[in-house]
Amino acid sequence: MALSAWFALWLREHDATYYLREILLLYAMGGLFAWPPSLFAARWLARGRAFDTRLAAFLLCLIAGTIGVTACLFSLDYRTFYSQWHAAPGTPTWFLQFLFTSVSAFYQFLVLGVRLYLPVGATALVLASLWLARSDGSQQR
Repeated sequence: MALSAWFALWLREHDATYYLREILLLYAMGGLFAWPPSLFAARWLARGRAFDTRLAAFLLCLIAGTIGVTACLFSLDYRTFYSQWHAAPGTPTWFLQFLFTSVSAFYQFLVLGVRLYLPVGATALVLASLWLARSDGSQQR
């Protein structure tokens, strides 16, 4: 996924951005941390099903997992930056600030960050889903 982010930035002529290393690390960690739970969920959903259902399960779980985990990591980084202006930890105001900062960061990633998965990331997820759906079917009894 880091390659996808780099390629998308390169296509938009922003490959010399100051935060390139942090952006690539965010996308790499998002893909890495999303793989095990996404694979587990997809295999659970696809167990004993036809090829097209397995493919849909792998596509859904890999896409949702990758975007969701990367958005959560972005949200943590976003919240870390804005926490310097938040109330003292543990107070009711702090909980509201934590909630709304995290939700707005998640939304901001969905609006602005998902485009860095195109075109390489989407292609990689489709190919991985095809490969997993095919190989998972050969292991069915």
